[in-house]
Amino acid sequence: ADPCQNGGSWTGTVCRCPPNLDGAHCQFAASTINITAELGPSVTMMARVTNRLFSEALGNASSAAYRGFAEEFGRTMDLIYQNVSGYRGARILSLTKGSVVVTYDVLLHPPTEGSPASSLARVSRELLETAKAVAQPQNCSHEASRCPGRAERVPGAAGRAAAAVGARPSPCPCPSPSRRELCRKYTPANFSRFYSPYRTRYSLLCVTNCTLNVPGTIDCNGG
Repeated sequence: ADPCQNGGSWTGTVCRCPPNLDGAHCQFAASTINITAELGPSVTMMARVTNRLFSEALGNASSAAYRGFAEEFGRTMDLIYQNVSGYRGARILSLTKGSVVVTYDVLLHPPTEGSPASSLARVSRELLETAKAVAQPQNCSHEASRCPGRAERVPGAAGRAAAAVGARPSPCPCPSPSRRELCRKYTPANFSRFYSPYRTRYSLLCVTNCTLNVPGTIDCNGG
């Protein structure tokens, strides 16, 4: 039987735990989670992945199916956006029906001092044009070393997703998530109610009552 908890996956010898979980069975959550990187600018986009069908498992962020999809999607976005100025990653916000419609944030490095205010708008246009350039679906397979046409630089299984991703990308007028919403997203699902945001001068942390040296901390012990 699979002994792993909280979305951990059994390798046959040990549990491979999702981020911010540890323990032999992934039963413990980290008392402090640093989400400072999320304070940088981002652009919200939408894409339709046409070679997948939405399932109930893809609606559960702690499921193995969701994590596998997110990993492949992230790798694909890294390949697509690798030459976009300031790109540092993609973060899925939601998966919905319609093969699979992905709402995601493109995370950007903070602008350098003196950068014009128009730089984010310029990067937004660059992201959209880059996504449109690979929007046409292609017939790719696991065996194919290259995808034909504009997606030819994206190899293997990731290429299959890349060819289908971004068919109708569009920036969304979505408000930036609050600090509490960010903590809820980046903390393990079964533990998220125990976390709250804590801002220091240089960082944003998600903390619990067991986090040392923060207001309201208590003496937490095993058992």
